[in-house]
Amino acid sequence: MEISDALSLLDSLHLGFRQRYLDYETLTAQARAWAERFPDLVRLRSIGKSLEGRDLWLLTIGPDPDRVRPSVWVDGNMHAGELCGSSAALAIAEDVIRLHLASASSPESHARDGAPNLPPRVRASAAKVLFHVLPRMCPDGAEAVLHEGRWVRSNPRDRRHERHQVPRWVARDVDGDGLSLAMRKRDPGGEFVESAEIPGLMLPRTFEDEGPFYKLYPEGVIEPFDGVTIPVPNYLSDNDTDLNRNFPWSWAPEHEQFGAGAFAASEPESRAVVEFVGEHPEIFAWLNLHTFGGVFIRPLGDAPDKKMNPDDLALFRAIGAFSESITGYPMVSGFEEFLYSPDTPIRGDLSAFAYHQRGTIGYVCELWDLFAQAGLERKKPFIANYDSLSRDDLLKVARWDRDHNQSRVTRPWRTFQHPQLGEVEVGGRDARVGIQNPPFERIAEVCAKQSAAFLRVAALAPDIVLSTPTVTALGEDLFRVEVTVENHGYLPSYVLSSAKSLPWNQPLLAEVVTEGAAALVSPTEARCDVGHLAGWGHGQDAAYLLLQHSHNGSSSRKLTWVVSRATANASSPAAVGAGLVTIRVRGARTGLIERRIELPGR
Repeated sequence: MEISDALSLLDSLHLGFRQRYLDYETLTAQARAWAERFPDLVRLRSIGKSLEGRDLWLLTIGPDPDRVRPSVWVDGNMHAGELCGSSAALAIAEDVIRLHLASASSPESHARDGAPNLPPRVRASAAKVLFHVLPRMCPDGAEAVLHEGRWVRSNPRDRRHERHQVPRWVARDVDGDGLSLAMRKRDPGGEFVESAEIPGLMLPRTFEDEGPFYKLYPEGVIEPFDGVTIPVPNYLSDNDTDLNRNFPWSWAPEHEQFGAGAFAASEPESRAVVEFVGEHPEIFAWLNLHTFGGVFIRPLGDAPDKKMNPDDLALFRAIGAFSESITGYPMVSGFEEFLYSPDTPIRGDLSAFAYHQRGTIGYVCELWDLFAQAGLERKKPFIANYDSLSRDDLLKVARWDRDHNQSRVTRPWRTFQHPQLGEVEVGGRDARVGIQNPPFERIAEVCAKQSAAFLRVAALAPDIVLSTPTVTALGEDLFRVEVTVENHGYLPSYVLSSAKSLPWNQPLLAEVVTEGAAALVSPTEARCDVGHLAGWGHGQDAAYLLLQHSHNGSSSRKLTWVVSRATANASSPAAVGAGLVTIRVRGARTGLIERRIELPGR
C-alpha cells in the first residue's frame, strides 16, 4: 500500500475521539478498526473484564508488535468522569500508527490537529519503541457518566457490607430528564446562595447575602432512610472503590485510606493492569492520564525531593521542562504540591506503583487547564487550585462557561417533589464538559499536545545495538569472534537509578549458540554477563561550568569468544561446510537482540 493510501485509510477509520467523548461501543469499534486494517502494526487484546462484562481493551502498537523491546504504557479514564483521558490515549495510539505509516521524508505527515512536528531524531527513536495503550480503565463507570450524567469516581458498584445499615446518598435520575446532577433545598441554615449575576450558579454564602439560602445534595435518594437523617455526601457515597487507591504499592485498608477497596488489586480493572505489566519488565515509561487541572504530577508522592534519588529527580526535571514547553503544564512533586492533607501521602495510587514497583518513569497528567482558561491565578501548592477557590474564582469559571463553553456547566433549576425531602429543585452543575473535561471544541488541541510531549518521553528509551561481529583467524580451524554491545539511547539499560535494585531488573546477558561445523572452544563461556550500560542522557542541571567531562559510566562493552571449526567428522558436509555462530544479547528492559555470522570456509 502506498504511504498516501495508508494515511488516507487511517484518517477514514477515525471515529471522532478528538471531537467528542466515546462510549464503550464506539471506543471498541475504534480499537478494532485499527487492529483489523493494520495487523502488522497493531495488536488488540482484552487484558480482563469489568464486573459488568466489558473488555479492558489494550492496543499494542509498533512493527512486529509481538517482539519484545523497550516499551511504554499509556492508560486513561481510570476515574469514570475523566473522559478526556480516553481521548488523549487514543490520540497517542493514532499518532504512533501515523508515525509508522508516514514516510521518513515527510515529517509533518504524522502530525494532525496542530501537533508540533517532532525532530527527525526524536521520531526515529520513538519509532523503535513499542506502545501499550489502555484507553479506558473503568468502562462501567464511563458508561454511567456518559449516559446518565451521574457522579462516579471509578465504577458504579457498592459491595460494602455496611451499606444497608449506614444512610448514604445513592445517585438517581429522580425527575426523569435522563441526568443525575444535583438538588437544592431551601434552608435558613444553608451554606449556599444563588449568584445574582449568573442564574443558577451556586456560591458559598457570606454575611452580606440576603438569601434565600440552600442546602446542596446529589440528585438521588437516601438509602436506608429513617425519615430524619440526611447524610453528608461524599465522593464514594454509592461507589465503593477508587481505582487510584487500589494498587499494591503502599496500599492501606479503608480505615487508613478511603477508597482503598477490600484488598490491594481487589478490582478486576486494577488486577488486570498489575498482572499484565508484571509480565512486561521492558515497560520503561508510564503515562497515567487524568483530568483536570493542567499539570503533570511526578514522584515522590510520599517524601520531599531531598529524599528522592538525585539521578531520577534530574531526569523528571528534564522531562518536565520539555513537556511544559509543549503543553504549558508544569510538572510538580506529588508530595510537595499535591497532597489532599498535609504530610498524608495517598496510598495505593497507580503512579507510585509504576515508579517504585515497576521501575518506570511513571507520572500523572491532569489534562485540561481550566484554571488558566478561566483566568485564575495559579496557586501553590498546586492542590490549592482545587480547594481554595474564592467566590470571585467561581464567578470567573462561570463567565468562562457562559462565554466559551455554551453554558454547558450551569444548568437551570426545576422544582420537583422529592419522595424523601419534599419540595426541592433539580439541576445545577454538570461538570462533565467544561470542568472535568475540555469542551468538545478543545479536545483535539489537548490531545495533540499530550501526544507530542509523550512521544518525546518514548524517544528516551535505551537502545542496545550489536556491532557487526569480526572474525579473526587464529589458525586453520580456530577463530576469534568479537562483538561490541553498545547503548545508543538516552536512558541506561536499567532506566532509573532507583530501579537498579529491583530483583527483576537484571543486567544484560550475552549468549553464543553454534551450529553446523562451529563449536566454542570453551563451552562454559557460552553465557556471560554484559552488565548494565549507561545511556548518554544526563537529565537536567547536570552541566559543569569549569570542567566538562563524561560522567555516565560505560555505554559499551566488547565481548570475545574463541570458536573452532569441527574436524572430527570431516566426511560430513555439515562439518566441512559452514559453521554458524549466533550472538544473542538480552536484558530485562531491552528485550532480545541477535547477530548471526558464518565462519569462513576452508
